[in-house]
Amino acid sequence: DVQLVESGGGLVQPGGSLRVSCLVSALTNTMSELRFGWFRQAPGKEREGVAAFGRDGSTSYAGSVKGRFTISQDNAKNTLYLEMTSLKPEDTAMYYCAARTTSYLYGSARLNRSMYNYWGQGTQVTVS
Repeated sequence: DVQLVESGGGLVQPGGSLRVSCLVSALTNTMSELRFGWFRQAPGKEREGVAAFGRDGSTSYAGSVKGRFTISQDNAKNTLYLEMTSLKPEDTAMYYCAARTTSYLYGSARLNRSMYNYWGQGTQVTVS
């Protein structure tokens, strides 16, 4: 089984920065097969992909966050991060980490929520 637990959300002023984390619990051989991404959902809107990893460690970002957000992964700590800078009020949302078993995805396909098998409960980020 795979468990994802997000943390680090909060209230931040426009222009500020915040880092959210996701602790991953899974068997070692399962971890090596997983690829991770971050999604967000604002009230009244669909859940959208923000950033994700490819099989070779390459990254994909939504156009709205490119250059401001950075996804990273610490395998020794089984933790996924999303570093967010130059935050805007429109970044306000519940942020979710997710894991997929499909490795061979490229570009925007990595940001398709239907490709992900496991989800965390989310952490709220409010920019105001």
